[in-house]
Amino acid sequence: MEFSYVAYTQDKKLAKGKLSATSEEAATRLLSYGGYQVLSLKPYVPFLNLGRLTSTFARVKPSEIILFSRQMAVLLEAGTDIVTALELLQDQTSNRVLKRVIGEVASDIRGGSSLSLALGKHPRTFPPVYHRAIAAGEQGGNLEIVLRNMADFMERIVKTEKRVRNALTYPAIVVIVAVIVVSLMVVFVLPTFTDLYSALGTDLPAITTIFINITTWFSDNGLFLTGGIVAVIVIFLLYIRTPDGKYQWDKIALRLPVLGRILLLSELSRACQTMALLFRAGLPLPEIMTQAINATNNKIIAEALTGVQNGLIRGEGLSGPMEKRPIFLPLMVQMVGVGEETGKLDDTLSTVATTYDVEADDRINSAIGLIQPVITIVIGLVIAFIAIALVSSLYSLYGQVD
Repeated sequence: MEFSYVAYTQDKKLAKGKLSATSEEAATRLLSYGGYQVLSLKPYVPFLNLGRLTSTFARVKPSEIILFSRQMAVLLEAGTDIVTALELLQDQTSNRVLKRVIGEVASDIRGGSSLSLALGKHPRTFPPVYHRAIAAGEQGGNLEIVLRNMADFMERIVKTEKRVRNALTYPAIVVIVAVIVVSLMVVFVLPTFTDLYSALGTDLPAITTIFINITTWFSDNGLFLTGGIVAVIVIFLLYIRTPDGKYQWDKIALRLPVLGRILLLSELSRACQTMALLFRAGLPLPEIMTQAINATNNKIIAEALTGVQNGLIRGEGLSGPMEKRPIFLPLMVQMVGVGEETGKLDDTLSTVATTYDVEADDRINSAIGLIQPVITIVIGLVIAFIAIALVSSLYSLYGQVD
């Protein structure tokens, strides 16, 4: 943190300024080492902290943390000390938020803090699993290896999340475009035909009459319908932000026909990767389970992992408590049991994560292959209904004129 000070220099001149330190005592020591006699020292609170304001709205991309971790590992392996490595990386990064965070981390280390504690002050940039792995690397003397493993771990997580997003992006875009096109036809094109038919006073086919009635209803109640849909969406989003709403939504998400299995595989893969990473770093199993619980995005998975952690503390191991919970698939339970027996739990968990990633990829591709024709058929039926209604009405109009 920053402190503002008023002090005398060695030649008895008054000096004012700011400096960064981990505590008021550390700031006082730094000033004393510089030959200053401190008169006043207090935390510096700017009227408008642009750095903090920027970090509130801006985020550091996972790809930037991955690059930071790999470069940090290279510099440490080359014999560069931590502070110098951080300063070099701070000069190279173009992200202002990350640049500020790296600067604060370096300042904390100069003040006597460890790297893991300094990183832990920035949970929005470095998640808890990151600085806990770094802490284990510091204690084990293999910080470079942990940094590389952390980069690989984050890279796999990013790829998994990207696959799920890609599976949903195309169908969502197609549906939005279809809704916009149909809405434009209903709002601008069809009223012209309706006015024409009303002016001519002709008898229309039943399908055209139904279509005109539907169009009229949407035109008269479109505003209320849109408001209702928006209100439902807002209420839903607010509800799933509550603990109970988040829990119920996560339960429903895992039971969805196609997407549920993909989400389950992705979450189990994330848990296996987290546990394998921290096991390699040397953390004890109860703490590994705590970090795995914190890393998951699904409350149901977190609840199941908490039950496994409690069983582990009672001396039941990992595979035993997992076997009691159906949400953990048989392959994961069996491989964890093998890992416990052979002492290679990290390798077996990595194998499970790779297997689940491959299965998730296959299911995502199958889902995309299934969703595309379904959406095409639905849109085709809607357009066919509109076309038949218009064409049949035109034939009816021509027949009555003749």
